Amino acid sequence: MTTIYFPDHQRPRWASPIVALGNFDGVHRGHQKLLERVKRSALEQGGTPVALTFEPHPSLVLRPDKAPKLLMTLDQKLEAFERAGIQGVAIVRFTPDMARWEPELFVDTVLLDWLDVNEVWVGANFLFGRERAGTYTLLKALGEDRGFTADKIDPVLYKDFAVSSSRVRRLVTEGRVDEASALLGRQFFLDGTVVEGDQRGRTLGFPTANLATRNELLPAFGIYATIAIVNGVYHPAVTSVGIRPTIGDNRLTIETFLLDFSGDLYGKGMRLAFVARLRDEQKFDSLGDLTKQMTLDAEQAGRLLRQCD
Repeated sequence: MTTIYFPDHQRPRWASPIVALGNFDGVHRGHQKLLERVKRSALEQGGTPVALTFEPHPSLVLRPDKAPKLLMTLDQKLEAFERAGIQGVAIVRFTPDMARWEPELFVDTVLLDWLDVNEVWVGANFLFGRERAGTYTLLKALGEDRGFTADKIDPVLYKDFAVSSSRVRRLVTEGRVDEASALLGRQFFLDGTVVEGDQRGRTLGFPTANLATRNELLPAFGIYATIAIVNGVYHPAVTSVGIRPTIGDNRLTIETFLLDFSGDLYGKGMRLAFVARLRDEQKFDSLGDLTKQMTLDAEQAGRLLRQCD
C-alpha cells in the first residue's frame, strides 16, 4: 500500500483511481462497506482502490474546543486500510486555509488536478468544503460536469440506528465496549508501550502491565475483560482503567494483568482489545479487600474470554 500527502507529493501514478472519500475515524462497519465497494469497483474497471482522508481531523481545525477524541491514531487507520485491501491512501493536510475552500475548489484541486480520479464514493451523510456546503448531490453534479463518476452507499444499520463514529465514541466513553465492537466489526483497542509502574500489583500477587498509549479516547473508568496482544501472541487478560481510588494517588492508569503470562514486558509494544466491562471502578476499605476482588475479576474475565474462543 502506498501513502501520499497533499500538497507534499506530486500526482501519483495510480491507474484510474477509484476513491473512497471520508474521515474514517474508527474504520467501522459503515466505512468497511464503503471501502469494499470501492475495492470491487476498482477490480471491475482495472483501477486502483484508494482511500482519501484528512490529517488532522477537520474538527480539530474548525472547532478545536469541541473536537471529539478520536477512536484511532493515523497509524491504526492506515493499518485498517491495508487490511481492507486498499492499495493507495491519499492524506490531505487539512489547514485553516483549506477550511475556507469552496467545494468546487476542493474537487478541482485535490480530486482532479492531484489525483485525476475516475470515480468517487462517499457515505450518505458526507459533507465537505467551506461551511460543509459540499453535499453528495453537488459532488455528483460536479462529477458529471468534469468527467468523473460520484456515487454513495446507504448507511449500515445496527439494530434501528446507523453506524457512525460519533455513536461508537459514545459507547466507548460509556464503557459499553461490547456494543462498540458490534458497530466497529472488531474489538475497540488501544496500542502502546508497557512502562514501569510502582509495582504495587506485584506485591498484591497481580503483576500488571502499565500501558502508555497515544490513543486519545479511553473507555470509561472500570474493570474490563481484555485481550493483550504482545509480539503477535494473544493473551487473555483483565484491565483496570482509572485512578486507583483504593491506592489514593489519583493517577490515571491503564493496568493489565495477563492471565497466562509471567515475565518482563517493560518496553514491549502491546495492543489491548476490550471485550466486555466487568464492573465499575471501586474504592475498597483495605488492600486485602482489593486483592479478593481482583481474584474474582480475573476468574470472571477468564470465564468470559473462554466463552469467546
